[in-house]
Amino acid sequence: MSADRADDSLGLGSIATLTVRPIVAELSRPWGADVPSITVIEVTIGTSAGHTGYGFSWTPSIGAASVVGMLENDIRGFVIGREADAPALWPRLWKHLHEAGSGGVTTIAMAGVDLALWDLRGRVAGRSLTELIGAHRDSAEVYGSGVNLHYSLAELVAQAERWVARGFNAVKVKVGKPDVAEDADRIAAVREVIGPDRRLMIDANQRWDLRLATEALDALREFDPAWIEEPLLADDLPAHAELRRRIDIPIAIGENLHTIYRFRDAIDLGACDIVQPNVVRVGGVTPFLGIAALAAERSIPLHPHLLPEISGQLALSIDGASASALVEDVEDASFEALGLLAEPSPVRIEGNRLFSTGRTGVGIRFA
Repeated sequence: MSADRADDSLGLGSIATLTVRPIVAELSRPWGADVPSITVIEVTIGTSAGHTGYGFSWTPSIGAASVVGMLENDIRGFVIGREADAPALWPRLWKHLHEAGSGGVTTIAMAGVDLALWDLRGRVAGRSLTELIGAHRDSAEVYGSGVNLHYSLAELVAQAERWVARGFNAVKVKVGKPDVAEDADRIAAVREVIGPDRRLMIDANQRWDLRLATEALDALREFDPAWIEEPLLADDLPAHAELRRRIDIPIAIGENLHTIYRFRDAIDLGACDIVQPNVVRVGGVTPFLGIAALAAERSIPLHPHLLPEISGQLALSIDGASASALVEDVEDASFEALGLLAEPSPVRIEGNRLFSTGRTGVGIRFA
């Protein structure tokens, strides 16, 4: 569908209602002592034509109440009465909210509306999200991931063994221990489990400065990392560009970039080799597609961040340099694994491949 103008050929009508419901999910594998749960904010939109769409915002640990407040106090009143067309509404809503910030809570809250409107369109049209955007492949590769920096070495090795048993050909491990020698021991152990032929990605979650990153990656390069993710503070793009000049390991960033402008800066400054937009943090499907188009124009690979139920559908629709987009599956942390879904998942994972189940719309309903 066209993303540059409103289109009500399906008779979607205007937005009549917007309701918000926070849902707290306990993690069966906590992401650390301070992250035992995640919060999903369900957003339901009803239209004047009698249609309903279901979307969500998402925040692992910080900001859920702020997202709910923005949806209820700043977004609801603005969107009521406007056309139920996601691409047409998104820039207007972003401009309206911009004084509160161009990203972060702003775009996370906007994602709930955008996803609900894409879901509504798909349900009315009888098409899945992938079909609405345009499918480019039948399946996408899945990689094993874990929030595991707090795991003991034995726990980390056991996780790597589970990934191998599941048939993953690529896995991702956290780094950033106070002593890089401990990181090296942990990555060496994982490499021994997975063997030399599987891809091994590492993720520092912004824990290093430029000096530490240079030293750490010099020590870890012998384990042949496929990429280093967020080695530095995400906001410091010039430092990433300098690090990229110093190392020969590809740099992946994007989960904490919130607008297409920041992604353009990252690419054009030479700060990264790979981009990883999170569909919720950037504000939904509408801006995600703009970022994917930018990546295709600049011939840089894109791998969606987290949320396999929706990232998998998007990966099936990505073309260009991202035609082999990987889908991240954090162990036991998908909506389905957490028992959050009221209906079957819109995707299924078999071994290391993800497939669409063909559910209409975004296809995610929470219990």
